[in-house]
Amino acid sequence: MSRGIGEFDPIQETIPEWMAVVVALLTQFGDIWFLALVLAAFYWIGSPKRDDIATVAGVWLAGMGLYKGLKEIFGFPRPDEPLLEPELLPIVVQQLYEATAFATGYGFPSGHAVNTTIVYLGLAHVLTVSTRRRRFAVAAALIAIVSFSRVALGVHYLVDVVVGVGVGLALLAAVKAILDRQLADRATITFAVAIGFGGFFVVTSEAAVEAVLILAASLGAFAGWQLIVLGRRLVTVELPSQAVRPIAIRGGLAALALAPLVGALEYFPILSVYAAAGVAGLGTAAVVTVPILRHSERARRVGVALAFWLKAAGAGVRYLLSPRTWRRGFGFLRDYASRLRNEDRNR
Repeated sequence: MSRGIGEFDPIQETIPEWMAVVVALLTQFGDIWFLALVLAAFYWIGSPKRDDIATVAGVWLAGMGLYKGLKEIFGFPRPDEPLLEPELLPIVVQQLYEATAFATGYGFPSGHAVNTTIVYLGLAHVLTVSTRRRRFAVAAALIAIVSFSRVALGVHYLVDVVVGVGVGLALLAAVKAILDRQLADRATITFAVAIGFGGFFVVTSEAAVEAVLILAASLGAFAGWQLIVLGRRLVTVELPSQAVRPIAIRGGLAALALAPLVGALEYFPILSVYAAAGVAGLGTAAVVTVPILRHSERARRVGVALAFWLKAAGAGVRYLLSPRTWRRGFGFLRDYASRLRNEDRNR
């Protein structure tokens, strides 16, 4: 099924051959690896907006599950209109072009358009650098550049990127409507939505590898965030009885999310897809929790105390298990038994 309206020739004819690699590089602003790096950087540097960054990351994970599930439902192929044949490029840049300018799988809607819409508009909304108007102008420019590059490279029809932007905007609006109700902390809600759409992708793709990995990452992010919220609740309680509720709720939610990840490592071969998903999910949980531990003064104090007691316990175990300790123990028992026998004889 063709979704084109003859837009490839006018666009591609205006781009000189030497610009093809530049266009291919520009499209990386919407690649999953780049957006993950951007979100992780803002989250890890100790930003005061860390909770908001986590919320945006949750919407992004939800968006990936949504658009990839939609791709499976529609099953529309990509166009076969490459901007430039790699053989025409110097061998030095040929592999770079092949790695960045081509795509496989279904084409509708555009994942790059969905991803950039969610991440860049989300960051423009939560960050405070410069003015609000400039942030949204930069976000809109990046979305337009990436969307144009996808059409120019011939990996998407124009309607693919338009609908992709629409899907991203619709998801942002729907999540905002949910968050405005303030039912729980914002990141918990978006990570929960991500789990739902991850499951949607698993069902529509019949448990494809990518679907299982996205669902596992969503579970790991959700579990990691529950542990963070639990830690914040525990440091504010004044009585032990006040800790029961957060431990039961947040700890229980974290355990439920981590259970399938740990179970995948326990019950499936180490080189299987499900074991890899378990590792990915647990790794995502670590990515979410480690920065909080690193930048929290309370967490550092707890970590120092915990490290001291672990070292003390380790030293105690090593002492108990050493041959010298066992020899001394046997010697003490032998001497004690000898004294008891001598006392019996003297009586």
